[in-house]
Amino acid sequence: MKVNELLKRALHFEFLSQEEGVFLYHNAATADLAYVANELRKIQVPHGKVTWQIDRNVNTTNVCIANCKFCNFFRRPGHDDSYITDIETYKQKIEETFKFGGDQLLLQGGHHPDLGLSFYTDLYKQLKELYPNLRLHSLGPPEIAHIAKLENLPHIDVLRALKESGLDSLPGAGAEILNDRVRRLISKGKCAGQEWLDVMRAAHKINLPTSATMMFGHIETIEERFEHLVWIREVQAEKPVDHYGFIAFIPWPFQDDGTLLKRLRGITNNVTGDEYIRMIALSRIMLPNVKNIQASWLTVGKRTAQLCLHAGANDFGSIMIEENVVSAAGAPHRFTSASIQEAIQEAGFEPQLRNQIYDFRKMPENMEIQVIDY
Repeated sequence: MKVNELLKRALHFEFLSQEEGVFLYHNAATADLAYVANELRKIQVPHGKVTWQIDRNVNTTNVCIANCKFCNFFRRPGHDDSYITDIETYKQKIEETFKFGGDQLLLQGGHHPDLGLSFYTDLYKQLKELYPNLRLHSLGPPEIAHIAKLENLPHIDVLRALKESGLDSLPGAGAEILNDRVRRLISKGKCAGQEWLDVMRAAHKINLPTSATMMFGHIETIEERFEHLVWIREVQAEKPVDHYGFIAFIPWPFQDDGTLLKRLRGITNNVTGDEYIRMIALSRIMLPNVKNIQASWLTVGKRTAQLCLHAGANDFGSIMIEENVVSAAGAPHRFTSASIQEAIQEAGFEPQLRNQIYDFRKMPENMEIQVIDY
């Protein structure tokens, strides 16, 4: 294998193999990866703008029996700090989200042993009746698999019921690394990697928009990272023509603060800014059939995320009016709707507000700018 030959093939949107991706990771210069990824971005996202979003991450519950070793947020059933969010809390949070210009809740919880399908369908219907313009970007493949097991239903039946009750899109949560060697060690209570992919296949069949993610920089090998990318690409290639499929891919480094992985196994986040930029570029190169690549400013900070915009990323994600899970593991970074646009402009791009399916939004009139006090 030769670096230049592989990069030329990538510029023609060829699917590189897992082994070829690993070779580029180890042998290609960061500048060369960034150049090729940036050229691909120009073709795939010709408007040249950097998109961003206003939404809020709200947790339905913090009760979870998956026992992931990188999560500080969950509580076991019966714990004094456990909760299920009530409707009055949702109303307060939604109305505040609208005030700050948001249009969506990223609504997630955990593997609660007592919350079945009707809990979510009733909740979605109630929220949509109260707020018809609210978009619900909710759950994730592990939660779908959990609900399907509780109800003894196929994934697609669970997804249809959720979509009919108001679910607008399915996040790519819980992917971590899809190889089951890794999953057994860090998230044994979640679905296996192939079931995660099968849930996404079912979502694509009913044209439910989805995203895909990768949390890296813990116990996975480089080979397992690229296996993950190839599997995402394969599922995207299977989606029905004109269906949404994976609208975006978001890779981020493991956040280690206080996690069991760090306390018990000494696993820390050693992903440098350069390595993250390389993985963003390689995500664009390895996923030529996924249009949008998002830089995770929440986990890597403003400066590194800005550089990613010159290395294949075209999206800065959401300002996340509220975010509890990743922040609980040490992600300290914050943006407001004003500062995220300033950061995009500083990087040399025009910011463009979007919704979850990457349609452009006009900036809402009379919106308030959030004050960050945490």
